[in-house]
Amino acid sequence: MAKYLLKRFSVLIPTFVGVSIIAFGLIRLVPGDPVLVLLGERGADPVVYAKMQKNLGLDQPILVQYFKFVGQALQGDLGISTVSKSSVLSEFFNRFPATLELGLAGLLWAILLGVPFGIIAAVKRNSAFDYVVMGGALIGYSMPIFWWGLILIIYFSVGLGWTPVSGRIDVMFDIPPMTGFLLIDSLFSEDGFAAFWSALKHLILPAICLGTIPLAVIARMTRSSMLEVLGEDYIRTAKAKGLTRFEVVAVHALRNALIPVVTVIGLMLGTIVTGAILTETIFSWPGIGKWLVNSVTSRDYPVIQGGIMIIAAMIVMINMGVDVVYAIVDPKIRGKS
Repeated sequence: MAKYLLKRFSVLIPTFVGVSIIAFGLIRLVPGDPVLVLLGERGADPVVYAKMQKNLGLDQPILVQYFKFVGQALQGDLGISTVSKSSVLSEFFNRFPATLELGLAGLLWAILLGVPFGIIAAVKRNSAFDYVVMGGALIGYSMPIFWWGLILIIYFSVGLGWTPVSGRIDVMFDIPPMTGFLLIDSLFSEDGFAAFWSALKHLILPAICLGTIPLAVIARMTRSSMLEVLGEDYIRTAKAKGLTRFEVVAVHALRNALIPVVTVIGLMLGTIVTGAILTETIFSWPGIGKWLVNSVTSRDYPVIQGGIMIIAAMIVMINMGVDVVYAIVDPKIRGKS
């Protein structure tokens, strides 16, 4: 196990080096001068422009800027936002609960539908239900998030008026931040259930939009894993003993079939953060995704660099954790590595 863990952790350094280069370099390829964006009309004054450029450290050679960024990041300092003048770390963690709440809601919706649909599709292989589920999963996986989000808004918010168009809660509610999760904080507020219901209505459409692709992946993976397990010898033995179909599927097949499904769900925790960027922009959800998009517009280099580094670190550590748990559950994985 120690050898397996050492091998897994050995890839972290080159991974973070690559991420740091991408985070630092890509934003500088985007057209636009961050100094001019900040100064506006005053940017025409060469003295003011030069002073601002020096204050931001953009007058130094590109390699010096990169190694300064890496050196500060290694010390836990991701810089100060050029727009808000606040610490990048503090801004990230102020907005992260909103993204996490949305991501968990989207993942919960995907699991609650994806796993049962995948199981039933496998048990009823080649039936009409199987074809509908797999066809729906293919469509769900192929749909662009921005298009799907707009369709949901047009139909449910504008057409039927069932849900709000944007935001996390109605402006009439002033919820003191306790946990950062509005569904929890609203229940302990003075407005109680009314605030909770408002927060829930605001969450429904973004969660459905964000969870659609994970739902498709989970359903397909569950079906594939169940079909593989249902063909094993011990399943045929269980059937020969006279066990009911429910006992065969729920007791013998499902427990073994869920191992790869749990792995996929763990990996989805990381990738769902990246999907939140589009979802939060469409629904004006005040989380990490919308924060990064606004930072690109304003050419806020420290926010973009720091935000990408933190998200990459989270995804890498989640994937690492899933690998370790999977190796503990299935010792054969350690032997192959």
